[in-house]
Amino acid sequence: MKSLDSHFSVLLPLYFSSNTGEIVRGESSYIIDTVGLKILPESKVQSGTKVTIRCQVSVSFSNISHLEHLFKFLRDDIQIHTANTTEDSVDYEINPARVADSGNYGCLVLVKNKRKASNIKRLDVTGLQTPILHLNNSTPYESEEFKVTCSAPEEKGSLIFNFYQTFRDGQPQWIKQLRSTNNFLDTTLTLRHIGDCFLSCDYEINVIAGTSRSNSSNGIQVKVKELNITPDMTIIPNDIYEPDVVEVVCSVQVPLENIEIFLIKDRTVLKRATSKTLIHRFVSKATDSGELVCKAEWRNVQKENYKTLTVKEVFSKPQLTLEPVDLFEGDIFRLNCSVKFFVPGMIDPNTFKYTFYKDGAELTSASTYATVANPEHNGNYFCKAEGVRHSSALYKDSQTILVKVKVPVSNPVLSVVGGEMFLGKSFRLICHSHTGTFPIKYTLFGPNGLILNREVSRSEERAIFDVPSITKTSDLNTFLCHARNNPRSPPKIALGQQILMSTSIIEPVSKPKLTVLPGMDVTEGQTINLVCSVQTGSHPINFTWYHQESPRALASLSTNKLKESHSIYNASGKHEGNYYCASTNPANEVKRSDFVTIGVKIAGWKKALIIVFCIVLLTLALVIALKTRLLRFTRKRTGNLSVKSASTKPERLSLTQAEVIDVANATPSMMGKSVWSDHVSGSESDDQNSSILPEKSEPQYTEVQIRDADPTNAPVKQGTDTVYTEVRNVQQGVPEVADG
Repeated sequence: MKSLDSHFSVLLPLYFSSNTGEIVRGESSYIIDTVGLKILPESKVQSGTKVTIRCQVSVSFSNISHLEHLFKFLRDDIQIHTANTTEDSVDYEINPARVADSGNYGCLVLVKNKRKASNIKRLDVTGLQTPILHLNNSTPYESEEFKVTCSAPEEKGSLIFNFYQTFRDGQPQWIKQLRSTNNFLDTTLTLRHIGDCFLSCDYEINVIAGTSRSNSSNGIQVKVKELNITPDMTIIPNDIYEPDVVEVVCSVQVPLENIEIFLIKDRTVLKRATSKTLIHRFVSKATDSGELVCKAEWRNVQKENYKTLTVKEVFSKPQLTLEPVDLFEGDIFRLNCSVKFFVPGMIDPNTFKYTFYKDGAELTSASTYATVANPEHNGNYFCKAEGVRHSSALYKDSQTILVKVKVPVSNPVLSVVGGEMFLGKSFRLICHSHTGTFPIKYTLFGPNGLILNREVSRSEERAIFDVPSITKTSDLNTFLCHARNNPRSPPKIALGQQILMSTSIIEPVSKPKLTVLPGMDVTEGQTINLVCSVQTGSHPINFTWYHQESPRALASLSTNKLKESHSIYNASGKHEGNYYCASTNPANEVKRSDFVTIGVKIAGWKKALIIVFCIVLLTLALVIALKTRLLRFTRKRTGNLSVKSASTKPERLSLTQAEVIDVANATPSMMGKSVWSDHVSGSESDDQNSSILPEKSEPQYTEVQIRDADPTNAPVKQGTDTVYTEVRNVQQGVPEVADG
């Protein structure tokens, strides 16, 4: 049967593997189904009950012979217990359960690399143990420390303990609160109220649900005893004058051991004693006056007594005075030591002795010290007055005076900030003395009633003055600076000439003037010189020339002279127009000149050529005018001729010989005067004739009879001469006469 079971155990995995295909031969698998948590007997229990927290897991698996489970128990997300087992259930016991065990519980189960958590369940434990109070001394003295212990042995966790004091027929009064990591607390208490009272305690514990407070502990009666250790204090003698010997006695009348007594003045312990009596003796001085405190201490209990000590002066504290207060090198200064009052009969003023000290070293024995001030006398001075009473010497020191000899101010130096200034622009002046004790007052005087003041109190400061602009270099000579640190001495002076020696003074250029050489009207081919000049201006000066017709500058030149020129060679018509120049210098102010207009005349040979051309044109015009006059005259005479038709008898055109000669002898000047009018009228006449004459005609002949118009002007002829003339029709319609 056993072999059969083993056989089935081998076949069963093979069967599932071959039939389902989901489980592979020999492969292990598992899954955590559920994790459950139980609180037994219930989730709300009384303090002292046994509580079991049970965690149970359900896991499905295969091919795993021993499956281990790791159980983790948590309270308020904090791990409190772990267990590693093959069992599917683990118990965590709390016995007995206390309020500190209250909280939210959970369980986390880990199986190999898988985990699953249970639901959270809350456990509430109610009821706190009543605490127990214990004292090591129920009859302490007032303000004496004693030990107390408050405990709750059965409780767990961190507890907060409170202590209370209750008087008869009264309510508990809170005294102290302390936290403990245990269930008990040891501490000390101090009670100052004399008489009976009751002490008690309770405690608190903080849980998730809130704060729980216990009942009050048992009350213990305490009797606080008075501790009479207030010291008695006596001062001998009653009426004290310096330098009397004073005795102060402090005593305590209590049968206690380990008592300390202190004598204190102005929080300074004058003497200490560990016995019941303290005695302090000293030679009195006026400065010993004040309140004395006698204080007794036993353990942590203190009692004290007060008395005022008054020591009368037989002479006052000496007074030291310095004259003058402001001390400069070369001044004579005086130190005086004096006593303002003394008690007659107590001291002999003839026995007073004064001594001066400097830096703790004796200087001289006198009531006055005088010398010429210099830096070697700097230091702390005081004087000592010495008197005798009852054969006892009495010394008193004056107050200390610091003597610091001031250094007179040196001659100031006047300079420009940056070492450079521009005429016409505001600038800044520095007036500075290299030596002199501060504060130093500087006063600047300038042109037009200018007065400015500055006071310098530290070495890193400078007296800087903002000064309005000046236009001339000579104005700098009017500046004056006074430096003073001693009102009893005249000021030291700086003159304005210093500025000229230490400053680069830049004068802006004046308005430039543009001059044209040889003149503003030039002939083609000549050289034009544009001279740009300024009256004033610091070097270097930059000159720039411009032609208004050109968008760019013609030339630019930097020079140390007040004028420069730019030449234009081979002048032509394109060089005509407006010109100007601009100037500037390190003052960075650009000034422009007025416009200058340049005209370019034509060359001489061109003029001659034009004259020749004009003569030629005039000659042509005269020829044309002559011809036109002749034609016009011819047309005028033609009107008197009778023209016969070619088909009829030739008509005769009769002209006198004088008329022909007049036409032939017409002067050019006469024709020239009427050339243009004749030309125009001739044109008009030609136009009219051209409209009636045929385009082409045969030559026609006429007979012209020449007769003498005036016998006195013509030669004598016999008979009548007949002249045949051919009259042709020209293209313009004007008949042309030809000799026959």
